[in-house]
Amino acid sequence: MASGQQHDRATCWLALPYGLLWWPWLGPIGALVSTLAFLMGGLWLSPDLDTNSRPYQRWGPLRWLWWPYRKALRHRSVLSHAPVLGTLVRVGYLIGIALLLTGLAHPPSSTDLLSWMQQQWSRPERLLLVALIGIEASAWLHLIQDGDPMPIRSRRQKRR
Repeated sequence: MASGQQHDRATCWLALPYGLLWWPWLGPIGALVSTLAFLMGGLWLSPDLDTNSRPYQRWGPLRWLWWPYRKALRHRSVLSHAPVLGTLVRVGYLIGIALLLTGLAHPPSSTDLLSWMQQQWSRPERLLLVALIGIEASAWLHLIQDGDPMPIRSRRQKRR
């Protein structure tokens, strides 16, 4: 299992080469978005947000947002460290918190919220997809460095 410093170093070293992979299809904007998403995924949205880790500490005064997440999930649980699912849980959690805080600041009517959600889901956004793939790619880097990109399988094998 890699240390937090090793995870950070690998993320920083591989972010630009990863982003440049997207250049032929999406140009400089796509490369920039994918690079930044890879960095964001590795440095701020890491699978290790379920512990008092470097990514958790990086949130600074906003790290309290992740306290319920940390308390609800066991370290290396399926919901935090499984490929795809872990990223979906972290991104979904962050979106949920943002919607909750936005709703507290300016409560929308139910029709406003439904209208907004339809607008977001009805138009395809390649850059949003590239950003999500970048966050997931950095999670895979993290899991590979930890030595087991499939934590579910290893737990089943240990129980036997």
